[in-house]
Amino acid sequence: MKSDQFSDIFSPKAMDELLPPGLADRFFDALYGDAREGAWDVTMRYAGSGEGRLLFEFQLHQRPGKCLACNLTYGLPDVFSRHPVINVKGLVKKIDEMLAGRANCGQWQVGRTRELSRELHVIPLAIAING
Repeated sequence: MKSDQFSDIFSPKAMDELLPPGLADRFFDALYGDAREGAWDVTMRYAGSGEGRLLFEFQLHQRPGKCLACNLTYGLPDVFSRHPVINVKGLVKKIDEMLAGRANCGQWQVGRTRELSRELHVIPLAIAING
């Protein structure tokens, strides 16, 4: 990640507070009725800004003994966009609050899953900003 005018706000620690560890367990418990069925853990990281947007990534980290590639991660952008446990709309509202007037969040979009490796897939989140 390149350093930019917002990187001080969106540190890894701040991102872990925004999307806390254990969220994947809640997601899989809601989806399957058993958190142990999940193939990945999720973190959220700031990926920079540019062209009037903030860029974030949902990072899906493969759990030991599970298969990310076999786990339909390519359908997750639509699921993430509307699932109440992930709550992207609520995340964007909290990001807006974190900006504390330095900018304001507008429309947001969850992008397509990208496979960075067999153990790591990412789902981009782009948020339009004003200011």
